[in-house]
Formats: sequence, structure tokens, C-alpha cells
Amino acid sequence: MSAPTTSHSVPQSPPPPSAPPSSRGWGTALLLRLHFYIGVFIGPFLLIAALTGALYALSPQLERVLYAEALTGTATEAPLSLDAQVAAAQAATGLEAAPAAVRPAEDGGTTRVMFTDPALGASEHRAVFVDPGAGDVVGDLTVYGSSGSLPLRTTIAQFHRSLGLGEPGRIYSELAASWLGVIALSGLGLWGVRWRRTRPGRRARGLLVPDTTTPNRYRRTLSLHAATGVWLAAGFLFLSATGLTWSAYAGANVTALRATLGWTTPVLEKTLDPARTPAGGDEHADHGGHDHAAMPEAAPGGGSFDAVLATARDAGIDASQVEIKPAPEAGTAWTVAEIDRSWPTQVDTAAVDPGTGQVTDQVRFADYGVMAKLAQWGVAAHMGVLFGVANQVLLAVTALGLAAMVAWGYLMWWRRRPTRATGAAFGPLPGRGALRRAPWPAVAGTAVVAVTLGVFFPLLGISLAAFLALDLGLGALSARRSRSSAS
Repeated sequence: MSAPTTSHSVPQSPPPPSAPPSSRGWGTALLLRLHFYIGVFIGPFLLIAALTGALYALSPQLERVLYAEALTGTATEAPLSLDAQVAAAQAATGLEAAPAAVRPAEDGGTTRVMFTDPALGASEHRAVFVDPGAGDVVGDLTVYGSSGSLPLRTTIAQFHRSLGLGEPGRIYSELAASWLGVIALSGLGLWGVRWRRTRPGRRARGLLVPDTTTPNRYRRTLSLHAATGVWLAAGFLFLSATGLTWSAYAGANVTALRATLGWTTPVLEKTLDPARTPAGGDEHADHGGHDHAAMPEAAPGGGSFDAVLATARDAGIDASQVEIKPAPEAGTAWTVAEIDRSWPTQVDTAAVDPGTGQVTDQVRFADYGVMAKLAQWGVAAHMGVLFGVANQVLLAVTALGLAAMVAWGYLMWWRRRPTRATGAAFGPLPGRGALRRAPWPAVAGTAVVAVTLGVFFPLLGISLAAFLALDLGLGALSARRSRSSAS
């Protein structure tokens, strides 16, 4: 697929020795056929993931407009206490059970009081939005996950993750994430081949900058596809790697690998030790002159949201976005967690004994290992929250670029069809037999890599086996036709 060359009057230096005929070009041919199969069969999955991902990246702004009434509070210098706001949420909804979690209002916002509802799905809560100034309930919505997604973003996220089909639908997104990195790397390999085959003076146009002036429509589309792909390849690799952490099968292997290598996130100890929580208190009982040894009985089950939050604040939980969770059962602590995943990341957590006002354990982000921090930042960047609007725009551009790459790939296949073809004819497949021309060490190495990736990424392995079976079937069919023609 190199650009056409022109003759030169200047004598050229002799070419380097040619590779043996049996192995010449086998790597390029293999990359081309693999790239083709991924594009044709995984392309629809990549297209859906890209479009829904772009929409998800922009959904926070859509949520703020659509749910403005629930998210906007009354400006006041004297907000009600958290306990009073929780009581208001319970009174307005008729719920008597303790909330599952409370997210205090930020400036100009509302407080989220979240309740468990057996009618909702996994990771979903009923969120009652309370105006912190007036104490009025201004919204009652279902929220999802640790991000607190509202219904619009939850719908987009579920379609992006599983086509809205639940666990069976996650196969689609795992296939897309598994193959996205492979198709990006194979595309870079093919781009490198074209770079080497193109004269230095012509490399920029068509390889780094799309050449839209060529009259050949196929080459024009190829130039768009190649130039866009090389600029966005790093983004594709990032989305593939981070997206696999949410997958069902490969994700379990990633989790096991992280545990084996000690790359996991530290776990907060929430079990209370009666021997360490006497009526007196310990070194955590008095921070900055605030004594919380006697906790008000404002929250159902004992304990006060205000007092627990004050204790955590004294212990260094200083982010503007926090979530307070009452003890789920006797003998366990309340938790106060920072939930600001933007940069600089604030995700420190503290466990508080509601009966004594003591901080019983803390986990600080500064104490995370390097890989645990990278995992936290990677997930936040994939969700578009690490660097705010800039992160969202970059994600949307990358996702839309991927969608365009898929469309251009299909268009190239169509434009390579026979010129006299009518109807739904497509271009020929890339040539077969690459591995037959390869030296045996290369074949063995390719097999080892394929099997290793197939075991660690099961859906990639299964689909790769399907590609191989299809390729062998096409080869057998072609051989039969050749024999029939010869006879």
C-alpha cells in the first residue's frame, strides 16, 4: 500500500541483500490479514463502544442540565446539620431505615441521602436530594455506582458496558477492549512498513497528514485512516488497557495478577476492637480541640453524621466531595471517604467508631503503591474525571476518531471491490500463507504469543481461534475451487 514512486536520474545505492524468498514479507502479510479480520468482525463492537463512550464522556454536562432542580441548592450562610437533612429525607419519603450513604452538599449543591431499595439493581441506590439551606427535598432519583451516576449517565454507561443486556452483554465490550489494543498495534506496524517504503519527502503527506488531494478515492480513504490512526494510537492502547479492568473474564485475570504482584489498593479495616474503644478515648479522640467522645444519637442505629464527619475532618479528610457510610452491622465502624477522583486525587478514607468518636483506621492515597495509584488514575481518566473538561474532550475526540477509523476501514474494503461488480461486492481479502513463508522460530514465537494472550484474555483467544478456523476454511474452499478449475 505504499505511495507510487517516480524514477530518478541520480544513481541509487545498491539495495540491501534480499531476504530469502521463503520468508520475504511474511510479517507484513500476517499483520495485514489479522488487521483485516479484526476490522471486519470486531469493527461493529468497536463502533458501538466508541459512540457510547463519546456520549458518556460528555454526559456530566447533560446531567447538570437535565437534573438541575435536584442538583441545585439554596444559597445560605447557615445550612442545616447533616442529621437534620437526613431526617428531612426520611420524613419526606416515609423511609425509617438508616441511609446507606450520605454525600454532603458542595457549594451551591444539594445533599444526597442514599437508601437501599430491594427493587433496584446491583450497585443502585435511591437518592433523595435535600436542599441544605431550606431542608426541602428537591429530587428523588436512582443513582449508580461509586461515581453516583444519575439515570441518564447510568443508561449510557450500561449500554456502553453491556448493550443494556446485563452480564451476557458484557461479552461485546470485552471483545472490543481485548481487540482494540491488538488492532492499534497491528495498524502501527503496517504504518511503519508504509513509512519505510515511502520516499522521505513524501512521508508527511498521507502518513502524518491526510492526503485529501489524491484523485484515487481508495488511497484518499487509506490516508485518512492511516494518519488518524497513528495520532490516536496511544489513546486506543490506553482505552484498551483500562477498559479491560471492567471486563468479566480478562478483568478477573487482571485482578489476580495485581494481587499476586502486590499492586492492590490498601483496604480500610472497619471491624471495631472492643479493647481499643474504651469510654475514655485514645490518641485520635481529640483532634484540634474537638472532643467527640460523646456522640449524639441523631442517626438511626446510633451515631451522628455531623459528629462522624467532624472527626474525619480533624483526621485529615479534607476534600470537598466526601461520602459517609453508617456502620452496616454491629461491631463495625462508620466510614468517611473522599470521592474526588480529579487531579490532585483525593480518595483518603477513615473509619470512625460512632460510639466514642475515635478514628480507628485510615488509608491515605499517599500510601498507595505506584501501581495502585496508576490504576486509580487510569480508571479516572477512562471515565473522563481526572482532568475535568480537558479529559472529557480528549476522550470524546479519541472515541469519535475510533468510530471514524472503523467507518473508513469498511469504506476501503468497499472501494477495493472489482470495478465491474454489481450489488454488495467487496474487495478481495489480503493474501494468505504468511506463516507458511515464515521461518520456524518466527512461527513458534507467534504461536507462543497467541496462546499466552488467548489464555489471559479468554474472549480474545476464542475469537482468534474462530478467525483461524475461518481462514483455514477459506483456504480449503479456495484449494477445492482451484482443483475443480484445473480439472
